[in-house]
Amino acid sequence: MFDIGSLAKRISTEFSSAAERDKELLGGRTQDAKLPQNRLEQLGKVFDELREVLRPRLELLVKEFGNRVKVTPHVVPSMRDATFYFQSNFAHVKLRFTALTDRDFQRLILSYLLEITPAVIHYRPYSQVEFPLNAVDKAAAAKWFDDRIIEFVQTYLSMGEPELCPKDQLVEDPVARIQFPKFAAAATLERKGEKFYFISDETRRKFEAERVLP
Repeated sequence: MFDIGSLAKRISTEFSSAAERDKELLGGRTQDAKLPQNRLEQLGKVFDELREVLRPRLELLVKEFGNRVKVTPHVVPSMRDATFYFQSNFAHVKLRFTALTDRDFQRLILSYLLEITPAVIHYRPYSQVEFPLNAVDKAAAAKWFDDRIIEFVQTYLSMGEPELCPKDQLVEDPVARIQFPKFAAAATLERKGEKFYFISDETRRKFEAERVLP
């Protein structure tokens, strides 16, 4: 058996280092208790300005998809979070944009998170960009949003390319009602010579619980 003692020491070192950083951070906040509040007020102003940058872009994204696909937006202004659910014949797609700050209220962080289930294609699931809180470049932020939206559209459209998967290799999850390539199945179930394919263990378990197969 391979020794894991070295790994245990490395994990312990990481926890110790994190504890020391927390102590230093707490000490800094104690010395200047007003600084976080000032930064928080500044952050709120920056968020308001960025909302005006992002809102029309997200509205345009939904408009352009139109009737091509079912799009369900979920926006939480107070949390600076916008999530979109796209339903296609191939997969469940979740696109999320968030705006937050680091622990010291020094930097603004914009993030892009994409989840495709099942992962029928290779794609970049995450990207982020950072700006100093006191010097946010709104033009650069707008360009970053534009680039991520185009990246998402290209990724989404690539799932529908004819050469992506031959039709005889497509199967459908009987619970999620999603078509996907056989190779992407996370679970299978065979009964009486019939094979069922699932995008996850969760849908397989649900299928077994809700249906009694002969």
